[in-house]
Amino acid sequence: MKKKLRVVAAIIENNEQEIFCALRSQQMSLPNLWEFPGGKVEQNEDIFVALEREIKEEFNCRIVTDDVIFAKTTHDYDSFIIDLIAIKATLIDKEPVLTEHAQYIWLKRDNLLSLNWAPADIPIVEKLRTEKNRH
Repeated sequence: MKKKLRVVAAIIENNEQEIFCALRSQQMSLPNLWEFPGGKVEQNEDIFVALEREIKEEFNCRIVTDDVIFAKTTHDYDSFIIDLIAIKATLIDKEPVLTEHAQYIWLKRDNLLSLNWAPADIPIVEKLRTEKNRH
């Protein structure tokens, strides 16, 4: 039976309505694919706390979430199943610093499809592109 992972992802938007996108490095699983950054939720961990922890670990910066789930998606990869929970967030201190990812970019919603996304993130990209009430 495949392992099921509960994962959170940050939809970080800046003042120019650009979305933060991160490129997975060669050392990571699913290398060279773009994603909304985040990571695994630990047992009994609050999803919003998990997301803040993961962004701090991976990008050495702090975020604040709006405590609302933006989207949920499930994707069946070859060796595991991912339950992905996307949460909107805002940077509250400095620009992200790469510690695990190969690169990052800020993109307008209309340009998100120009990237080669990890399969689990694609439904979130689609929802962002068609979102009506943007902040």
